Amino acid sequence: MQNTNNAPVMIPANNIRPFMGHPYKVLDNDEMSALVESIGEHGIMSPLIVRPIEGRPNEYELISGHRRLHAAKLAGLTELPAVIKAVTRDEATIMLVDSNLHRERLLPSEKAFAYKLKLEAISRQGKRTDLTYDQLGPKLGDGTSTQLVEKLLSVEKVGAESNESRETVRRYIRLTHLIPPLLRMVDEERIAFTPAVELSYLSQEEQEMLFTEIGVTLATPSLSQACRLKRLSGEGKLNEDMIAAIMAEEKPNQREKVSIPMSSIGKYLPDAEPKRVQEFIIKACAFYKKHLQRIREEER
Repeated sequence: MQNTNNAPVMIPANNIRPFMGHPYKVLDNDEMSALVESIGEHGIMSPLIVRPIEGRPNEYELISGHRRLHAAKLAGLTELPAVIKAVTRDEATIMLVDSNLHRERLLPSEKAFAYKLKLEAISRQGKRTDLTYDQLGPKLGDGTSTQLVEKLLSVEKVGAESNESRETVRRYIRLTHLIPPLLRMVDEERIAFTPAVELSYLSQEEQEMLFTEIGVTLATPSLSQACRLKRLSGEGKLNEDMIAAIMAEEKPNQREKVSIPMSSIGKYLPDAEPKRVQEFIIKACAFYKKHLQRIREEER
């Protein structure tokens, strides 16, 4: 089934595969419920965009419309309108990213992996005739490799097509180096973007230790703390005790407090004085930290 004039055709829903490795989250939330209801009543108003899968006749990879595809299946539709584009996977990757980057709400993790996908696709294409060395800004020097120049040009292209600077694109892509639990905290706005970029330079083991410490202290790193963690990591001096010491600091502009109703802990400490309750909670956290460490060691 081919399409030569961009007119939508009906394709069985089961013949459409999600784009492998796409970074966008398809959530079963209130917005999805509303979309399911709308599609059930009116059908799909905007056709999907798909591409033929090489070597698999009548099967297609979805380029645009992952939320619509999911909602349509939930609504019980068996055939969906789609425009078929005979493009390569790299071309499809760029189309996928460009069709989603201007969505009103985009999580930092979605943007990070989208930029990374597009950068990799552009780099593989090797087409950079629309950019010049002058667009890089400061001169790179005679010792700069051709590969580095091409990488910078690719980042420049991704940024230009997304109305973002090369540096902003690079910083978003750094987020892909965060372990999933820390990246979720960035999506949840518990860790700010700039500190998160600095934390991305920590090793996986250091990030895991930091995540454990965040669970103990119930605090997240400030920019100053994140920069120190990055510097100590680069110097090979960052360890569990150092992370604990830095995270134990009180941040003047971020004094997070946790309130626990006495009714919730009264059965453990009946008639206890507030000071004793605080001591008990701190000791319980320390015990829990050791418990997590023991589990991590057993898993290695």
